[in-house]
Amino acid sequence: MIIASLEDDLVQAELIARILAEAGYECRSYNQGKSLLAALAKPHDFDLLLLDWELPDVSGLDVLRWVRANLGHALPVIFLTSRTQEEDLVTGLQAGADDYIQKPLRKGELIARVHAMTRRLNLAAPVQDSRFSFGGYDIDPEHGQISLNGQAVTLAPKEFELALLLFRNPGRLFSRDVLSSAVWNREIPATSRTLDTHLSNIRRKLQLRPENGVRLTASYALGYRLELLSDNT
Repeated sequence: MIIASLEDDLVQAELIARILAEAGYECRSYNQGKSLLAALAKPHDFDLLLLDWELPDVSGLDVLRWVRANLGHALPVIFLTSRTQEEDLVTGLQAGADDYIQKPLRKGELIARVHAMTRRLNLAAPVQDSRFSFGGYDIDPEHGQISLNGQAVTLAPKEFELALLLFRNPGRLFSRDVLSSAVWNREIPATSRTLDTHLSNIRRKLQLRPENGVRLTASYALGYRLELLSDNT
């Protein structure tokens, strides 16, 4: 897995590269947004982008917006940022970031987030109707079925679509707007309980709990993330 890291602080850049190398990843470091954009504009083999938010030339947010406008959403992007204001984080997620890590950087958290993105890439089936497993779950997109430990779980159509989106993207943080647009093809007002009700239903019906190898975490402002707690994929 090849990771492009955008970080203008030399000490931080070297730390990121060392942590990733020790974990078995190849890291290519860039200290200017323009340099990374130039690399992205050409044929490249990056599997993941780690973007610092604040840079002297082109911000990480502007790089992200360029990536989503020109390369689509297949390339995962994680922000490394010292920004802690909720509105900043929401802005990054709405612009298309898959996740964020707040500075100061912690080795364990960085590796965990990168591993989560790795699992997401590995589970992205070339044929969208192919069956796949996730923890104790067996997902059959073609027939709209999900089984837990061999027992089929009855889900409403939109509940299945929502669960399938989460299972296909382990570790990805989804904003409410992204979930509603992906499943209902429209934005759902914050005052509506539609999304919350569906999430509550799939959490209950699918028993999305640590004892089944998964955890559904939620932040009303930032979004929702399905985490795989075991390696039995």
